[in-house]
Amino acid sequence: MKLNDEERKTIVRLRLEKARSTLREAKGTMDLKYWHTAANRLYYACYYAASALLIHHEHPAQTHSGIINLLGMHFISTNVISKEQGKFYAKLFELRQTGDYSDWKSIEEEDVKNLVQPAEEFICAIEKLILS
Repeated sequence: MKLNDEERKTIVRLRLEKARSTLREAKGTMDLKYWHTAANRLYYACYYAASALLIHHEHPAQTHSGIINLLGMHFISTNVISKEQGKFYAKLFELRQTGDYSDWKSIEEEDVKNLVQPAEEFICAIEKLILS
């Protein structure tokens, strides 16, 4: 479905708002020591920001892997987003996948405690790209 400019702007704004509120959810679940949920919310906070960037540039993706691929193709390989941030986003995706689908690994505090700051930086970088 092709979005008009106004629809695209609205969706981008809503996704950025959702990224910020989901980041707050992640922090709250960490306070409660719900590490699996915190990892999930950190991933989704960054996912909403990444999808906003892609929609802003008319590169909508239909899947989580599609977002990773399009982000890599249009923003990481062109050095608009750093390779480190690209690796960070892929790491969050893998952590979320592990938490949601692995019966053999549980997510613990040490898996997520140092991910909040990079998630905030990732979201800020994307907001700057969209707003510039």
